[in-house]
Amino acid sequence: MVKKLGSKFYLSLVFLFLYAPIIVLIIFSFNNSKSMAVWEGFTFKWYKELISDDRILTALYYTLSVAIISATVSTVVGTLSSIGIFKMRGLRKKIILNINYLPVLNPDIVTGIALMSLFAFFSFNFGFTTMLLAHITFNLPYVILSVLPKLKQLPNNIEEAAMDLGATPSYTLRKVILPQIKPGIISGFLIAFTMSIDDFVISFFTTGSGVTNLSIEVYSMAKRGIKPEINALSTLMFIVVLTLLLIVNNKESLIRGE
Repeated sequence: MVKKLGSKFYLSLVFLFLYAPIIVLIIFSFNNSKSMAVWEGFTFKWYKELISDDRILTALYYTLSVAIISATVSTVVGTLSSIGIFKMRGLRKKIILNINYLPVLNPDIVTGIALMSLFAFFSFNFGFTTMLLAHITFNLPYVILSVLPKLKQLPNNIEEAAMDLGATPSYTLRKVILPQIKPGIISGFLIAFTMSIDDFVISFFTTGSGVTNLSIEVYSMAKRGIKPEINALSTLMFIVVLTLLLIVNNKESLIRGE
């Protein structure tokens, strides 16, 4: 009993350490002062100013656009690639898997500089397109690593069984394989989406003039002070993510009949 209470206490401290910065950020998004060093009263003015701040809203637009498009493309290409890799055998499969691990293990700054050099070599105009291509590139391995375990859980003869019953290869893929690996596909999409929104280093090296995401915008603000509007935006993003998480968990509970 004492050990259980002790483990719960330490676990509570860990969660407090993780979520304390977010709690402070949410509280000071309602602070009447621009400074986070002093509390000057409750206000919603930073949320009102956020709506009229074109620079932050533009950064948010590019952030969400790149994240949604890159996650979608990465999920489609990554799922098909996973099926192809799963079908491989022997040395070729091991080589492809090791190549897939490289972007995951590689430091972001190396990947960012490499992609920047590649785009410069082919004389690409740096901007939205280069950032999008960069995000697709580093998202792909995460999708593949999310889908492959689900493919390994499938019965070995599931395709043969489907085609013995008259299904064509394309029908088997759409109606048998994809529904079975759907959790892995969804996980891959969410990881890719989160990685894209969170990325700074690779985006910094592959973007161009007039195109910034939120992480680059916050970095540029750090030199002259973070605007309170960023606290308001971060609070809204946290609430949206928390709401979606609660909806998904509630839906899964209803499906299981709990």
